[in-house]
Amino acid sequence: MSSLTIRNFMKQQGFAEEPDSVCNMHFSGLYFQPRIVGSLVVVGIILQFFVLPAAAALYFFLSALLWWNVGVPKLNPFETFYNRVLAAPRGWARLEPAPGPRRFAQAMAAVFMLIVGIALLQGWMVTAWVFEAFLVAAFSALLFGKFCLGAYIYHLLHGHAAFANSTLPWAGRRG
Repeated sequence: MSSLTIRNFMKQQGFAEEPDSVCNMHFSGLYFQPRIVGSLVVVGIILQFFVLPAAAALYFFLSALLWWNVGVPKLNPFETFYNRVLAAPRGWARLEPAPGPRRFAQAMAAVFMLIVGIALLQGWMVTAWVFEAFLVAAFSALLFGKFCLGAYIYHLLHGHAAFANSTLPWAGRRG
């Protein structure tokens, strides 16, 4: 059975209610991309202490990749890989193109990564560290707390504060 936290996360991302077995597989698949991107953010943070231009290049690459996912969600390379290599052979639920809240979250991350890349190249280390801290906090909340800050902000900006609050991991009702 899907936990209420997982169901809230799926709603927050913009997906419709699904049977428990499908919801759990879908949830697991949705975590594929943030696990990789979040890990690469940590690599970028470490890399900046050794090879600053390479760290900036990594952030520019991640930003461009996330912008691609936002602009052409049907061709998201993470979801394509997941669907072809992991889901299809195992009979798991396929990932569909990201709905608006998930794309908005990816766009927020892309902007933050672009800012970090520019800051690193310009030598604005405090700016880079502040935005890296935001990225680490957001990815930590996502991966460990099942809370997507970007999707939450999306719903708030669209005037759906009650809905946004009902999707919080600790929300006790289905709203």
